[in-house]
Amino acid sequence: MRRPARWVLLLFMKVSIASLLLLFFFTLPSSAEADPTPQPWPPQFHSLMFQNFSGSLSIIDLWYDWPNGRNFNIIRSQLGGLLYDLEWNNGTSYFYDLQKKTCKTIHFGVGILRRNWLENATYLGVQAVDNFTCNVWTKADFIWYYEDVASKRPVHWTFFDGMSLHIMTFELGRVLPDRKWQAPSYCFNQNKTGQKLQLLENVSSRGMLSLVKENL
Repeated sequence: MRRPARWVLLLFMKVSIASLLLLFFFTLPSSAEADPTPQPWPPQFHSLMFQNFSGSLSIIDLWYDWPNGRNFNIIRSQLGGLLYDLEWNNGTSYFYDLQKKTCKTIHFGVGILRRNWLENATYLGVQAVDNFTCNVWTKADFIWYYEDVASKRPVHWTFFDGMSLHIMTFELGRVLPDRKWQAPSYCFNQNKTGQKLQLLENVSSRGMLSLVKENL
Protein backbone atom coordinates (compact mmCIF):
# COMPACT_ATOMS: atom_id res chain seq x y z
CA MET A 1 0.00 0.00 0.00
CA ARG A 2 1.44 3.35 -1.03
CA ARG A 3 1.96 6.01 1.57
CA PRO A 4 0.09 9.27 0.93
CA ALA A 5 2.19 12.01 -0.59
CA ARG A 6 3.84 14.42 1.82
CA TRP A 7 1.76 17.32 0.51
CA VAL A 8 -1.37 15.39 1.38
CA LEU A 9 -0.15 14.94 4.94
CA LEU A 10 0.73 18.62 5.22
CA LEU A 11 -2.67 19.60 3.86
CA PHE A 12 -4.37 17.29 6.33
CA MET A 13 -2.36 18.79 9.19
CA LYS A 14 -3.23 22.35 8.15
CA VAL A 15 -6.91 21.49 7.85
CA SER A 16 -6.81 19.82 11.25
CA ILE A 17 -5.07 22.79 12.87
CA ALA A 18 -7.51 25.20 11.24
CA SER A 19 -10.42 23.11 12.49
CA LEU A 20 -9.02 23.13 16.02
CA LEU A 21 -8.51 26.89 15.90
CA LEU A 22 -12.08 27.42 14.73
CA LEU A 23 -13.36 25.12 17.45
CA PHE A 24 -11.29 26.98 20.04
CA PHE A 25 -12.53 30.34 18.76
CA PHE A 26 -16.21 29.44 18.90
CA THR A 27 -15.96 27.81 22.32
CA LEU A 28 -14.16 30.71 23.98
CA PRO A 29 -16.21 32.36 26.73
CA SER A 30 -17.79 35.57 25.48
CA SER A 31 -16.28 38.84 26.61
CA ALA A 32 -17.76 40.61 29.60
CA GLU A 33 -21.25 41.90 29.01
CA ALA A 34 -21.71 45.64 28.62
CA ASP A 35 -22.81 47.53 31.69
CA PRO A 36 -26.58 47.98 31.97
CA THR A 37 -27.98 51.39 31.11
CA PRO A 38 -30.78 53.26 32.89
CA GLN A 39 -34.26 52.87 31.49
CA PRO A 40 -35.33 56.09 29.74
CA TRP A 41 -38.26 57.76 31.43
CA PRO A 42 -41.63 57.01 29.85
CA PRO A 43 -43.21 59.91 27.94
CA GLN A 44 -45.76 60.44 30.71
CA PHE A 45 -45.93 59.17 34.27
CA HIS A 46 -47.05 60.01 37.79
CA SER A 47 -44.97 59.33 40.89
CA LEU A 48 -45.27 59.87 44.62
CA MET A 49 -41.92 60.40 46.31
CA PHE A 50 -40.85 60.65 49.94
CA GLN A 51 -38.09 63.22 50.41
CA ASN A 52 -35.63 63.53 53.29
CA PHE A 53 -33.25 66.47 53.31
CA SER A 54 -31.21 66.66 56.52
CA GLY A 55 -34.26 65.59 58.52
CA SER A 56 -36.67 67.92 56.72
CA LEU A 57 -39.40 65.63 55.35
CA SER A 58 -41.86 66.14 52.53
CA ILE A 59 -43.93 64.29 49.95
CA ILE A 60 -43.56 65.18 46.28
CA ASP A 61 -46.39 64.51 43.86
CA LEU A 62 -44.62 64.40 40.48
CA TRP A 63 -46.33 64.60 37.08
CA TYR A 64 -44.02 64.22 34.07
CA ASP A 65 -45.41 65.03 30.62
CA TRP A 66 -42.73 65.08 27.93
CA PRO A 67 -45.03 65.24 24.85
CA ASN A 68 -46.55 68.47 26.17
CA GLY A 69 -43.23 69.87 27.43
CA ARG A 70 -44.20 70.19 31.08
CA ASN A 71 -43.33 68.84 34.53
CA PHE A 72 -45.13 69.43 37.81
CA ASN A 73 -43.87 68.92 41.38
CA ILE A 74 -46.46 69.41 44.12
CA ILE A 75 -44.57 69.43 47.42
CA ARG A 76 -46.18 68.98 50.82
CA SER A 77 -43.81 69.61 53.71
CA GLN A 78 -44.29 67.75 56.98
CA LEU A 79 -47.15 69.39 58.92
CA GLY A 80 -46.98 72.24 56.43
CA GLY A 81 -48.64 73.53 53.30
CA LEU A 82 -48.30 72.87 49.61
CA LEU A 83 -45.74 74.42 47.30
CA TYR A 84 -46.36 74.07 43.57
CA ASP A 85 -43.41 73.87 41.17
CA LEU A 86 -44.71 74.08 37.60
CA GLU A 87 -42.03 73.71 34.90
CA TRP A 88 -42.24 74.25 31.15
CA ASN A 89 -39.89 73.25 28.37
CA ASN A 90 -39.21 76.89 27.50
CA GLY A 91 -37.20 77.12 30.74
CA THR A 92 -39.89 78.90 32.78
CA SER A 93 -40.80 77.62 36.24
CA TYR A 94 -43.52 78.96 38.51
CA PHE A 95 -43.33 78.42 42.27
CA TYR A 96 -46.58 79.29 43.98
CA ASP A 97 -48.64 78.81 47.12
CA LEU A 98 -52.40 78.84 46.54
CA GLN A 99 -53.26 79.51 50.18
CA LYS A 100 -50.88 82.44 50.59
CA LYS A 101 -51.51 83.59 47.02
CA THR A 102 -47.79 84.06 46.43
CA CYS A 103 -45.84 83.22 43.29
CA LYS A 104 -42.30 83.58 42.04
CA THR A 105 -40.91 82.86 38.60
CA ILE A 106 -37.53 81.54 37.46
CA HIS A 107 -36.25 81.38 33.91
CA PHE A 108 -33.78 78.50 33.69
CA GLY A 109 -31.42 78.10 30.78
CA VAL A 110 -32.90 74.71 29.90
CA GLY A 111 -36.29 73.02 29.80
CA ILE A 112 -37.59 70.01 31.70
CA LEU A 113 -35.54 66.87 32.11
CA ARG A 114 -35.23 64.86 28.91
CA ARG A 115 -36.44 61.28 28.90
CA ASN A 116 -32.84 60.11 28.47
CA TRP A 117 -31.28 62.57 30.91
CA LEU A 118 -29.30 59.72 32.51
CA GLU A 119 -27.55 58.89 29.25
CA ASN A 120 -23.78 58.36 29.72
CA ALA A 121 -24.17 57.98 33.47
CA THR A 122 -21.43 55.95 35.20
CA TYR A 123 -22.50 52.46 36.27
CA LEU A 124 -21.59 51.57 39.87
CA GLY A 125 -22.92 48.03 40.14
CA VAL A 126 -25.74 46.38 42.06
CA GLN A 127 -26.89 47.37 45.56
CA ALA A 128 -29.79 46.51 47.83
CA VAL A 129 -31.85 49.65 48.52
CA ASP A 130 -35.29 49.93 50.15
CA ASN A 131 -35.64 46.11 49.94
CA PHE A 132 -35.04 46.16 46.17
CA THR A 133 -32.08 44.85 44.22
CA CYS A 134 -31.01 47.85 42.18
CA ASN A 135 -28.62 48.84 39.45
CA VAL A 136 -26.90 52.06 40.45
CA TRP A 137 -25.57 54.92 38.33
CA THR A 138 -24.10 58.31 39.08
CA LYS A 139 -23.89 61.36 36.87
CA ALA A 140 -21.85 64.55 37.14
CA ASP A 141 -21.15 63.77 40.82
CA PHE A 142 -24.57 65.27 41.38
CA ILE A 143 -27.04 62.38 41.56
CA TRP A 144 -26.97 58.67 42.38
CA TYR A 145 -29.83 56.85 40.68
CA TYR A 146 -31.14 53.45 41.84
CA GLU A 147 -33.30 51.35 39.49
CA ASP A 148 -34.99 48.04 40.29
CA VAL A 149 -33.21 45.27 38.36
CA ALA A 150 -36.40 43.29 37.79
CA SER A 151 -38.94 45.96 36.84
CA LYS A 152 -36.60 48.76 35.59
CA ARG A 153 -38.54 51.23 37.73
CA PRO A 154 -36.72 53.93 39.72
CA VAL A 155 -36.50 53.17 43.43
CA HIS A 156 -34.30 55.76 45.07
CA TRP A 157 -32.31 58.92 44.25
CA THR A 158 -29.56 60.51 46.31
CA PHE A 159 -28.10 63.95 45.63
CA PHE A 160 -24.68 65.43 46.32
CA ASP A 161 -25.99 67.51 49.22
CA GLY A 162 -27.39 64.47 51.08
CA MET A 163 -30.99 64.92 49.99
CA SER A 164 -32.69 61.62 49.16
CA LEU A 165 -35.89 60.64 47.39
CA HIS A 166 -37.67 57.32 47.88
CA ILE A 167 -39.98 56.45 44.98
CA MET A 168 -43.25 55.20 46.48
CA THR A 169 -45.33 54.86 43.30
CA PHE A 170 -44.49 54.97 39.59
CA GLU A 171 -47.51 54.97 37.28
CA LEU A 172 -46.78 54.84 33.57
CA GLY A 173 -49.12 56.78 31.30
CA ARG A 174 -50.87 58.78 34.04
CA VAL A 175 -51.60 62.35 32.92
CA LEU A 176 -52.78 65.30 34.96
CA PRO A 177 -55.78 67.08 33.36
CA ASP A 178 -54.87 70.18 31.37
CA ARG A 179 -56.79 72.52 33.66
CA LYS A 180 -54.43 71.62 36.53
CA TRP A 181 -51.40 72.93 34.63
CA GLN A 182 -52.45 76.58 34.64
CA ALA A 183 -50.46 78.79 37.02
CA PRO A 184 -52.61 81.34 38.90
CA SER A 185 -53.09 84.75 37.33
CA TYR A 186 -51.03 86.54 39.99
CA CYS A 187 -47.93 84.68 38.74
CA PHE A 188 -48.04 86.94 35.68
CA ASN A 189 -48.38 90.23 37.56
CA GLN A 190 -45.24 90.42 39.66
CA ASN A 191 -41.91 92.15 39.77
CA LYS A 192 -39.30 89.47 39.11
CA THR A 193 -36.28 91.66 39.93
CA GLY A 194 -33.99 90.16 42.57
CA GLN A 195 -36.01 86.96 42.99
CA LYS A 196 -33.82 84.43 41.21
CA LEU A 197 -31.19 83.93 43.93
CA GLN A 198 -33.83 83.62 46.63
CA LEU A 199 -35.73 81.01 44.66
CA LEU A 200 -32.65 78.96 43.85
CA GLU A 201 -31.90 78.68 47.55
CA ASN A 202 -35.48 77.63 48.20
CA VAL A 203 -35.38 75.10 45.39
CA SER A 204 -32.20 73.54 46.75
CA SER A 205 -33.58 73.30 50.28
CA ARG A 206 -36.67 71.48 49.07
CA GLY A 207 -34.81 69.27 46.60
CA MET A 208 -36.73 70.40 43.54
CA LEU A 209 -36.10 68.34 40.44
CA SER A 210 -35.80 71.53 38.43
CA LEU A 211 -32.38 72.11 39.96
CA VAL A 212 -31.16 68.81 38.53
CA LYS A 213 -31.51 69.97 34.95
CA GLU A 214 -28.99 72.77 35.48
CA ASN A 215 -26.35 70.31 36.61
CA LEU A 216 -26.70 67.48 34.07
